[in-house]
Order: sequence, then structure tokens, then C-alpha cells
Amino acid sequence: AAPGPRSYTTLRDEAVKLFNSLQQLESQRDPVPLIQGILQTCLDLPPLVDEIYCQLVKQTTEPPAPGGPGDLHYWQLLTCMSCTFLPSPPVLRFLRFHLDRRSRFPASEMAKYASFIREALGKTRGRECVPSLEEILVLMRRQEMVCTVHCPGAAACSVAISSHTTAEEVRAEPVARELVSRLGLSQSPNLFALYEQSRLREQPVGSSTLLADVLTRFE
Repeated sequence: AAPGPRSYTTLRDEAVKLFNSLQQLESQRDPVPLIQGILQTCLDLPPLVDEIYCQLVKQTTEPPAPGGPGDLHYWQLLTCMSCTFLPSPPVLRFLRFHLDRRSRFPASEMAKYASFIREALGKTRGRECVPSLEEILVLMRRQEMVCTVHCPGAAACSVAISSHTTAEEVRAEPVARELVSRLGLSQSPNLFALYEQSRLREQPVGSSTLLADVLTRFE
């Protein structure tokens, strides 16, 4: 399940807890729940976003075992951070400098993460929800998610989305245009819209809504 409401102490205490979580990340066999917990704390306490970015830059600079599991877990968290939060301008400049240094070795996994993160930072505008467990898993592999759109009747189509894909962009996808044609709406004044449906509610998805946030609410 997605993280629920939390109670927090002082920012200083929470910063210490986050630092301890980062230390635990090195040895985690399954880092996904811990990554999601760190992201949730940053979403709830925005002043800690810059702190985590700075800590991750520090941890991924000359690590004791470059490319080892612990090092890669830090890069994976940094990837998830980059798709969820933008740091302040000074930290962003510092982070980009750090990423550019890693890009000098393009064959390494760290360089591939650095390239992915740099591109993500150019698209991230802030999230309503932290990434779902599924989204974290695909981000760790630098891949896209597959979103299933159910249509009137029994039809359904699959659409590949990233952490930055909006409902408006999906409506512009070739698969969506094909669906509009199949539904006979090509010459119709009616619009093709996406709806979010659960046991409790059904509502249209706003054009600027990130579909990744919708999927997290369903987790």
C-alpha cells in the first residue's frame, strides 16, 4: 500500500532519521520500500529535499565500491528523487556539475543513471504523490511504465508512460488517436477524455495531471 499519513518531529530529527535511512540503503536486499519511505518524508517535509540531494551527491562521489550494490542503490534513489522533486537553484547547479562528471565514463552504469537523471530534471515539475512501488521499480531500471486504458465495452489499450507523462500527452498518442477512430469520434465534436475510476468515485483526469500520480493513488 502507498504510505499513509505520518507524524513527524522536528526537521533536525527527521533529517537525522533520513541520514540513517540512507546508511541502511547500502545493505538493503530490496531497497524499494525504503526508497518510497524517503520520498514520502521529502514530500511531506519539503525543506528536507535539498538535504537529501546533497547527501546523495556526497554518497555517490568516490564511493568505496564504485558500481557495487550500495553505490547503485544511491543512484537509484537519486533517479527517483529527480523524477519527483526539483532542488533549489543552487543545489540544482551543484547536482548538474556532479552528473556531468559522471558522464565522462559513458560505459558505466553510473553514467547511464547520470544521463537519465539530467534529462528527468529538465521535465520534473513536482508531484502530488510519491512514485508507486511499481514506478520505483521501473525507474531503478531506467524504463517506462505500461498504463492500461480501459475503453467503452471490453476494449483496452496499453500506453507506455514516464513519470512526466500527462493526460493531455496520452490523448495525443497514436494509440489514442486510433481508439478515437474506432469509437467513431474522428468527425465528432465530442472529446476523448480519460477517467479515473475506483470503488468510491469516478472523475475525469485533468489534462495537466501526471498519470503516474493517478497510478500511485490506485496502488
